Parts: sequence; C-alpha cells; structure tokens
Amino acid sequence: MEIQKADAASGARVAAGQDLSVRVPATSANLGPGFDSLGLAVTLYDTVRVRTTDSDGIRVRVAGEGAAVLPTDETHLVARTIVDTIRRAGYAAGGFELECENVIPHGRGLGSSASAIVSGVLAGNALLPPSARLDAAGLLHACSALEGHPDNVAPALAGALAVSWEQEGIFRSVRAEVHPDIIPVAAVPATELSTESARGLLPAMVPHRDAAANSGRAALLMQALTADPSLLSEGTEDFLHQGYRAPAMAPSAQLITALRAAGFAAVVSGAGPTVMTLAAGAEQADAAEAFLAAHLSGENSGNWRVLRLGVDRDGARVVLHHR
Repeated sequence: MEIQKADAASGARVAAGQDLSVRVPATSANLGPGFDSLGLAVTLYDTVRVRTTDSDGIRVRVAGEGAAVLPTDETHLVARTIVDTIRRAGYAAGGFELECENVIPHGRGLGSSASAIVSGVLAGNALLPPSARLDAAGLLHACSALEGHPDNVAPALAGALAVSWEQEGIFRSVRAEVHPDIIPVAAVPATELSTESARGLLPAMVPHRDAAANSGRAALLMQALTADPSLLSEGTEDFLHQGYRAPAMAPSAQLITALRAAGFAAVVSGAGPTVMTLAAGAEQADAAEAFLAAHLSGENSGNWRVLRLGVDRDGARVVLHHR
C-alpha cells in the first residue's frame, strides 16, 4: 500500500513548539509455532520525548539500553523514522530535540527495533496537522513496511495478542484478548543475536508433515492464549524455526529443552536469544522463576536476567505536553 501524501504545500514545515511523548511496549513474536504471524505485548517500555524547534538541527539524547553505542544525531533510528514519516506526508520535519529512555534490551528478541520504529512513526504522525495524519491501518502498514514484517509492530501498536499477515502487499492485523491468568517470564541472556543472522539459518523448504504439525499447534496456541492456558505446553511446540536456529543460541536452546522437560511452556522470544516462558497463573510463574534461578546459578548467574512481566493490554500511547 502506498502511503498517500496529504494535501499540503510541498515542503511545508511542521509547527515548532510541539512537545509530545510516546511509550511503546516490548513484544515477543512467534511464541513457538506462530512464526512471523503471532506477537504478544509485554510490560517493558521504551519512551521517547520529542520537542520541535525553530532551528534545523536534530539533537538526540539516549539513556538506558544502548546509550553508549547508539548515535545521537539524525542517523538515530527513531529520529530517521520521524523525519521519514513527516516527509511521506508531504511536509518537512525541521528541527527537533529527541530524548530516548530505553528499557527494552537490544538484540535479544524483545522487539527493540520495532519499538523504535513505532515510536518514530507515531511521533512523526502526531506532529503533522490532523488532516495529514495516518489512520490506524495506515500506521500499521507504515510501521510494518519499515520493520519488514508486522509480528512485532502490531502488538506494540495495539497491545495484547496480535495475529498479523500480508495480503497483496498490505500488512494487516487483528487483536485478541489474552487470558488473564497468563504471565510471561523472560530469561534474557547477556549476549545479543541479530534477526538477520537467525533468519539466515532457516531452510528454504520444510517437510510437509512439519508444516502440518505446526499449523495444528498454532491453532491450538490461540485457544491456549485466549481461553485455556492449560494447553500452553502443547500449543507452544514449534516445528518450523526454533530447531534450525538452535546452533546460533545453544545456551538458550538448552534452557528451553530443560524448561519444557519440566512442564513449562518455554519458547524462543522472536529470533532470540531470550527465552520466554508463558506461565498459567501465579503459582506456575513462581515455579518458573525458581526453576530459572536454580538452573542459571553458579557460572551462569551473571549472564542472564530473569524478568517477570505482564501482558500489556494498552499498546503504544502518545501523550501531548502543553507548554
């Protein structure tokens, strides 16, 4: 879908003096068998604040994750996305100050790049005149086109569970409510893994029996996530991607094997290497945390962070600040 330009004079500049914040949740895509189609929003958030100025310069400040390595000029992903979103609407971005408070770990399979893209698109869109702004469908497509796929950006935008697909070049998604008993528990390793590297390990073809089995598990997973969490262990079994990616994240693969052998619904979060356990209730979440504490003790204790999270049900939010 081509993003349509607004009826505006070419190069018209967005108004100076605007001040807004965008908060975007982390996401866990795939969830086992839902390869490139399922994504869950979780309660870990990146926040950006944007103030437009009369100057032409772009200043970026970064705190938290990636502060030591991320660029602090117009090449920063959020800044570039803001400029791109405004330009696609037929306007010029002008100057602005950007403050990024990063909490989502980078390169760990928790949707940090999707969060940055959603932040930039929503911020850029909010800075435009109302008549030039994208609607919800346009925002989903713009974010998905920049990210390359919708499985992370869709739950980041809408919250809860998203089922996403592409049809005739248009990215689409539907939101589903998650059963209130489900508690995500993430084991985040110190090492990073790029999505491109993980995707490069996938075969061009898989056996028909694996595709059929995966289809059944994906359907079962929807029932488990929305209505019957007792089915999570069976519903999270994957046949398409986790086994092929295991050599790139051996400690994560070993941890998933151990968790699943103990009865927990553990999966690779996104492309990895974070391990996500979907617990059915507080008691099972406590047990998963205890299992991880014991399993990751000793030499491994400093290499992992265990985060007990919730399901984010609100999605990304834009707040306008009045000066």
